[in-house]
Amino acid sequence: MLDAKTFPEVEVLAKNWEMIRDEGLALMGEQRIAAATGHNDVGFHTFFKRGWKRFYLKWYHHPIPSAAAHCPKTTALLETLPTVHGAMFTLLPPGGKIGEHRDPFAGSVRYHLGLSTPNDDKCWIEVDGNRASWRDGQGFMFDETYVHEALNGADSRRLILFCDVERPVRWPFRGINRWMIAHVMGATGAPNEEGEQVGALNRFFERIYGVMESGKKLKAKNRRLYYAIKY
Repeated sequence: MLDAKTFPEVEVLAKNWEMIRDEGLALMGEQRIAAATGHNDVGFHTFFKRGWKRFYLKWYHHPIPSAAAHCPKTTALLETLPTVHGAMFTLLPPGGKIGEHRDPFAGSVRYHLGLSTPNDDKCWIEVDGNRASWRDGQGFMFDETYVHEALNGADSRRLILFCDVERPVRWPFRGINRWMIAHVMGATGAPNEEGEQVGALNRFFERIYGVMESGKKLKAKNRRLYYAIKY
């Protein structure tokens, strides 16, 4: 785990955790914290299978009109924090699990702020062998390029604020990192609601996924034809 005190931007979020929590609970009550509506969220595609849900508040300059419409106070606060490039509410239900994985983008570090959690060690995240559990109003930071996993083994859901904070690096790496943030990470943007913009990488993934699914259906129906086309 990293020392959150060295990142003053997350201290601002922690001081406002009750306001952020209230907007998150309102969203949850309206069932707006949800899984992707299609195969258009490649970065978190596998998480949805075990009940993980999200509502984007800010994502690398990708436009998300629903965020300001439903969470005006939280999005306004996030706009005052330019090094917080990504933020979302995430929900993990009882029994929900996120398997071992590591994030490929090393230009950020991850911040989790507990909002409405089980306050129980049975609800935990493990990063590179170090385990932590969420508590309401408390946050922690970690390097998401290390292998990590999470489990909600408690009997109530876990609601947190999930943020990507710019990793502090020196030039010339800072310039490279900011180019990636401006030109690549925004392409991973996904919609909260129907009609919102989908990032270029997610549009590409959606098309590839459709081709793969068609191939699986053909293989199940006519294996001879499938292999004839494949080869």
